[in-house]
Amino acid sequence: MHRVVVLALNGVYPFELGIAGRIFGTATGPDGVALYDVRTCSLDGAPVTTNADFSIAVAYDSSALDEADTVVIPPFSTCDDAPESEWMPGGLAHALGRVRPEARIVSICTAAFALGALGLLDDRPATTHWKQADRFRSLFPRVRMDADVLFVDEGRIVTAAGSAAGIDACLHLLRRDHGSTVANRVARLCIVPPWREGGQAQFIDRPIPEPATATTAATRAWALTHLDRPLPLTELATHARMSVRTFCRRFREETGLPPGQWLTQQRVAHARHLLEATNLPIDRVAADSGLGTAASLRQHLSTAIGVSPTAYRQTFQTTTSP
Repeated sequence: MHRVVVLALNGVYPFELGIAGRIFGTATGPDGVALYDVRTCSLDGAPVTTNADFSIAVAYDSSALDEADTVVIPPFSTCDDAPESEWMPGGLAHALGRVRPEARIVSICTAAFALGALGLLDDRPATTHWKQADRFRSLFPRVRMDADVLFVDEGRIVTAAGSAAGIDACLHLLRRDHGSTVANRVARLCIVPPWREGGQAQFIDRPIPEPATATTAATRAWALTHLDRPLPLTELATHARMSVRTFCRRFREETGLPPGQWLTQQRVAHARHLLEATNLPIDRVAADSGLGTAASLRQHLSTAIGVSPTAYRQTFQTTTSP
């Protein structure tokens, strides 16, 4: 069984601390058997303080990291102008040195500062909370910081942006491990979306539109039910009862993306779901997702995740139903 070990450090954020247990701990196979063994440890097995008004007792010390397949580090203390001693506590480097080379490491929010300080992110893409991205860049110039995404999966190391983006990252890993059927079931049980649109850009501080201002939400929802056909910008704007110019501006304000880029992301996401959950021919998957031809689907999928539709299906398919 895949073992997930959550490393709790003093000053840990309670919400983020519970994400891995909730997402991975809820996952079961078709037979109802748990797919992950989730354990929480501290450096020495002692209770840890939180950034709230309570402490948390754990059952394990850092020796639990020896057998971890995935290590999750929630944010702790604060990186808001904090000295290095607060985001590189004594013993952390030694503890992470126990992690097997083949195990993956996941940081949530500003826990990426610890990985950056250890050099684990050098020359790699990574993310952290958008509010701390500039400070991160100044401290760790070798890291390819991307503050516009919810998480970065670099293979062995996964970095998630602030707070709830840890849910997105864990669902992504669950999907990578066991396919969309399992991930979607966990998302439904936890009452969260299997994936979220856009990236951190939609959460960065910006002027809030007037309450009376119309939004593009209804049009986005409508578009998701019509991905199998062309959706020109003029039709989207007409559906939203806006001019094209107003629609494009409002759309970017709400999603952080232009309409065309957002639509492509949704089409690719739908194609991935069809490849995982059905045996539809590749041409049909391309048509039903609005990507046109098998060649177009191949190009878009290769650009998005670097694999062909056939290879993706062989890796992630979880059903034999048509």
